[in-house]
Amino acid sequence: MNALFKNIYQHPLLSEEDLKAIAAIHQQVIFAKGDTLLKEGRVANEYYILENGLIRAFVHNYNGDEITTDFFTDNNLVIVPTSLFQRSPSQENLQALTDCVLWKVEFNDFQQLFHRLPGFIEWGRLWFTTQLFSVKQRSLDMIMETATNRYLKLLQQKPQIIQHAPLKQIASYLGVTDTSLSRIRKDITA
Repeated sequence: MNALFKNIYQHPLLSEEDLKAIAAIHQQVIFAKGDTLLKEGRVANEYYILENGLIRAFVHNYNGDEITTDFFTDNNLVIVPTSLFQRSPSQENLQALTDCVLWKVEFNDFQQLFHRLPGFIEWGRLWFTTQLFSVKQRSLDMIMETATNRYLKLLQQKPQIIQHAPLKQIASYLGVTDTSLSRIRKDITA
């Protein structure tokens, strides 16, 4: 069994047989740099596990500017939960920033296993809880941390974003202008 799946689907209630059933519903897909995985207005019919690469989620603000809402790195679930689980049109776009290798899970396959494997339900509950805490912490950081500290935290937690994402996308994710981020980066290296 692929170690990636064991890492992603870690839960004490998932047996080796459960993990094999879960792994079997994944299909490897490859996206090239610049490819769109999900376009706003479309309903997400799958989620992905990112084996390697970098993907960003973004929206368009009231001026039509792109604002990066999330970055997905190796071993992350790439998902727009509201669209996938509420079966509603996505407000976000998903775009490959590098060539990416992913494992796709179709919504219907996920649903079948989710209702068949109690451990999968518990894994899902834990995953959603972790995501909720993460989103809350990001909201608090945007209010309580300086832009420099937010940048340093991103650099520490996900250095591949700094290496591969354009400055403008990183700046919008951090809630600063390109000029401010350039100044922050200059001050850090000085």
